[in-house]
Amino acid sequence: MIIVHYGHRLPANYDIALIRKRAAERGHLFDAVPELHFKAFLLRERGQFGAIASEYSSLYLWRQGQGFRNFLVEGRYKSVTDSFGRAAIETRVALDARKGSGRAARFLYKQEQDIPLDADLTSAFAAEIERNHAVAQEPGTVAAAVGVDVQNWKFTRVLLSEHAPNGDKGGVAYQVLYLAKPLLETLSR
Repeated sequence: MIIVHYGHRLPANYDIALIRKRAAERGHLFDAVPELHFKAFLLRERGQFGAIASEYSSLYLWRQGQGFRNFLVEGRYKSVTDSFGRAAIETRVALDARKGSGRAARFLYKQEQDIPLDADLTSAFAAEIERNHAVAQEPGTVAAAVGVDVQNWKFTRVLLSEHAPNGDKGGVAYQVLYLAKPLLETLSR
């Protein structure tokens, strides 16, 4: 599995209603994409949930690299570049992804965690996978995933949740405008 994330910072005077409309109009186009566990259409709105600037972004969990490859090669990313330009795309090898018992993802939390230089990687990976299993069991969790950035040696933790930010989740909070979930139900519980 691969976790993919990219974002576009929006000008301070950008009409956020346009982003909400875009997610509502385009979200369903991803409801049946092969090899896609989920795609979250995300918004960080200035002044909301700690955001100092507005950002529109997308986060995907691909079942295999071929699905992400096809997304790029078959032109699905073109609609993004045509509207917002070419963003840097963060990719992470997913170590674990689980479905929770939550139903309606209202927020996504993304947290980056450095892996200490002297850490035993096998133990660190095992601990993150175990942590992700526990997070997936928490009430309100729709899905939880953890990936690794092997260039910068960081864990990326992703949580889709029914719960609004209250300071206990950590990381950056995004509003979920639309969640396409073609293969979400195939994730382990």
